[in-house]
Amino acid sequence: MTFVAPRVAEPADLIPGESGDWELIVGMEVHAQVASNSKLFSGAATGYGAAPNTQVSLVDAGMPGMLPVVNEYAVEQAVRTGLGLNAQINLYSRFDRKNYFYVDLPQGYQISQFEHPVVGEGEIVVEPHYDGARETVPVTVGIERLHLEQDAGKSIHDLSPDETYVDLNRSGVALMEIVSKPDMRSPEEASAYVEKLRGIVRALGTCDGDMEKGNLRADVNVSVRKPGGKLGTRCEIKNVNSLRFIRQAINYEARRQIEILEGGGKIDQETRLFDPVKGETRTMRSKEDAHDYRYFPDPDLLPLQLDQAFVDGIKATLPELPEQRRDRFVETYGLSTYDANVLTDDVETAGFFETVAAGRDAKTAANWITVELFGRLNKAGQSLGESKFTAEGLGQLIDRISDDTISGKIAKTVFEEMFENGGMPDTIIEAKGLKQVTDMGAIEAMVDEVLAANPAQVEKAKENPKLIGFFVGQVMKASGGKANPGAVNKILRDRLS
Repeated sequence: MTFVAPRVAEPADLIPGESGDWELIVGMEVHAQVASNSKLFSGAATGYGAAPNTQVSLVDAGMPGMLPVVNEYAVEQAVRTGLGLNAQINLYSRFDRKNYFYVDLPQGYQISQFEHPVVGEGEIVVEPHYDGARETVPVTVGIERLHLEQDAGKSIHDLSPDETYVDLNRSGVALMEIVSKPDMRSPEEASAYVEKLRGIVRALGTCDGDMEKGNLRADVNVSVRKPGGKLGTRCEIKNVNSLRFIRQAINYEARRQIEILEGGGKIDQETRLFDPVKGETRTMRSKEDAHDYRYFPDPDLLPLQLDQAFVDGIKATLPELPEQRRDRFVETYGLSTYDANVLTDDVETAGFFETVAAGRDAKTAANWITVELFGRLNKAGQSLGESKFTAEGLGQLIDRISDDTISGKIAKTVFEEMFENGGMPDTIIEAKGLKQVTDMGAIEAMVDEVLAANPAQVEKAKENPKLIGFFVGQVMKASGGKANPGAVNKILRDRLS
């Protein structure tokens, strides 16, 4: 596979060195675990967190005489993903054996797709995020291919100082390997690309995108060159599983290569690992080329021959993708592009927002979700799905602020109770006696009492109206925070004018 990289980086993305500027070239191989209840070539389960070696069929274990049978649904998921990437769907594709030995690869080879992948070229547009005032410029990243392959098992080295344990639960799980062209020129572009991919596969339902569990992970290919020059030798950083680590790994690796080249050395093509604790990459093994794997067509599997009607049927059922949803949120709800991006990051968040915003002020709904709810989720280390908080509950809370049942300050108290223990606002407000005092006579009585108790401050406030805040605080304190703030302010202004 020969790549070219005609695009030259923006001046702000060039890396200064002792001999002048250098240009970073990044390509990605993203492995996305197919959302399927069974493996690619067997009926074994794929659930996360099962006891070791309890989800292993005879096919997965590489037992003699066991024949693979392709999972049609995994093929469907690959086609669906390809369509979401605006890519060519190949009606003819073929499985090949990729031969190499490793202790957690019981067959002695991996079934993959080499010359004839199920998905061909495509492209996506990414919008990298930069710190500071730098303007975001959209970047088109080419997709070279998407192919299906089976995952290997897992070697566990930390259970014994003398032995390696093997868990084959992951062996045979269906993966989509999405190979990009070397079109990225900064760490920010690379992480934005993976973030965009993750949003697409989540929206399509083809992968859950959980990087922490390893269900979506990236092999990052990094090289440097003089701006616009000949491509340099690349190093592959294996299995990076967070957007932040992707940026850190690329930054370190680029500077490592520049230092070697400027010192008169040469870059060895190799596979490296990123150490997030030390923030550096280290050698894992020399990098193999395709001929090292001795690919050949798998004799146990017929080529895949898809019907165009099969592809068209999948295309007709594609859901709304994140970019389309973001544009709709901006147009329909009047949200800022930033808020729309945050709220369309995944299907669950988008659905939550639309439930809250139904029949209500959309910007108020967005503010409660992105500021209050997301802030509290981050503090608790929870995802939206793990929280007891419901969209219906947040919508009712906004309604009670709007109809003056509670004030914004009381709403924060109700919000906290909902987050901690669940429940609906009306129930909490009633149980805790949090209804706002709106009886003008009762509020006037509280105001008069506070004014009578503070004659010196009254005279000062008449001369300087900005001091009215002192009395607002005293009245709110006297009411236990239940007095309507607007009414308190109006009565105080009348009394002190």
